[in-house]
Amino acid sequence: MNFAAKDVAQYLKDHPDFFNQYAELLAQISIPDPHGGRAVSITERQIGALRDQVRRLEGKLAELLRFGEENDVLSTKTHRLAVALARSGDSASVFLVLYAHLGGSFAIPHVAVRLWDMPGDPEALEFLPVSAEAKAYVKGLKRPYCGAGSGADVEDWFGEDGQEVRSLAIVPLRDEENTFGLLALGSEELERFYPEMGTLYLERIGELASAALMRTLAG
Repeated sequence: MNFAAKDVAQYLKDHPDFFNQYAELLAQISIPDPHGGRAVSITERQIGALRDQVRRLEGKLAELLRFGEENDVLSTKTHRLAVALARSGDSASVFLVLYAHLGGSFAIPHVAVRLWDMPGDPEALEFLPVSAEAKAYVKGLKRPYCGAGSGADVEDWFGEDGQEVRSLAIVPLRDEENTFGLLALGSEELERFYPEMGTLYLERIGELASAALMRTLAG
């Protein structure tokens, strides 16, 4: 009778006491060492496999710790931004806080805000006209956009340096379902804002900015 390797493997899984009954086989069976050409016993191979697994788990743990530290830093920066926005008494102060914190502690080199259907100085940058296409694009976003370019065409808002921007984040500014503006963030680093990145903190920043602007402009 011929047995396939998978049949033998399944048999051993179904009969975990097999090597209790035939313990002498453990000393007789040898298998290739994955890290060298010599043959090793099953016990040695198991120890080697456990060591490999420990190394993988240590690497995963180090990665999780790094992510946790990064999240702690972002959480602290977002909290400071929230406190500063809460202290802002008018829209001009809100704009200054956004530019100072996002460009400072968050180290985002290009930051722009555009609002529409809101009372404000039409000569101010934040209230300059925005195309219907850009408004429709931002209104359709379910979450902040991150990537190399967007349908909002915001690069020109960053001035001459905008030509060097290689990645963008577009954060909608909303009052419940009503989209009244956007926060545009730009970087020369291609991987600063990328499509697969998490957007939780960008969403929170958008919500904080929206609440502060609604309070100071429409309140």
